[in-house]
Amino acid sequence: MRDHLQRQSFLGPDSDEAIAGARAAVVGLCGGGSHVCQQLAHIGIGHLEIVDFDRADETNRNRMVGLTAAAAKAGHLKTDVIERAVKAVHPNIKVNAFPGRWQENDRVLRSCNVIFGCVDSFEQRRQLELFARRYLIPYIDIGMDVTGEEGRHVISGQIILSLPGCPCMRCMGFLTDEILGKEANDYGAAGGKPQVVWPNGILASMAVGKFMSVLTPWNGALLPPLYSEYDGNRMTVTPSRRLNYLRGVQCSHFTGEPGALGDITW
Repeated sequence: MRDHLQRQSFLGPDSDEAIAGARAAVVGLCGGGSHVCQQLAHIGIGHLEIVDFDRADETNRNRMVGLTAAAAKAGHLKTDVIERAVKAVHPNIKVNAFPGRWQENDRVLRSCNVIFGCVDSFEQRRQLELFARRYLIPYIDIGMDVTGEEGRHVISGQIILSLPGCPCMRCMGFLTDEILGKEANDYGAAGGKPQVVWPNGILASMAVGKFMSVLTPWNGALLPPLYSEYDGNRMTVTPSRRLNYLRGVQCSHFTGEPGALGDITW
């Protein structure tokens, strides 16, 4: 009988062991986060830390992979929904579920090989990247938005890979004091953003692909684009033009020697 992972052997001769030994954290489990968890389970990741304080409801059914009508009606914890979904795919996966704020469970994230941020607010993204840089953990951020008016809607999104020693989200211009200040002044406006399943799936797939490029040798020495932009109207994902201005740029927002804890400098 052929092993269910045999068709991904192109990832490298020791990729199965590397993936099975990897520990990933996913913060935010509705739209993009549910897709990320599902794909990690199919790939065969061994350890999954899932964090979300919320309960599922009817409004989540249009985008949360694994959510049944019965679970939505009963208001199950999103962590319970995702744990059931990933174990149905990968019974041997070790799942630690934290139905609370990630800041309350940050110790379990320190040993992860990657942190996926699937959150709505810029401030949460800022805090997650700060944490990941502090402990020299790759951080992958995904997000989407729908703007416009009737008949003229625009779907956009991003997939950002923030690696220790490489440009951060401030270097890329994705996070700025102006953006964070505006969000703080409009506190609460980040909630309830329009979300649909297909952009979330595209963004999650790109995020998992970036992680596989870092974890396994399948892509050679080629580092995936650190900042990719999604145009949902044209159905394209392209490297951000902002990367053109970052060639050879050293991040000035974080410092730290290899193997040591990174120090935040701002």
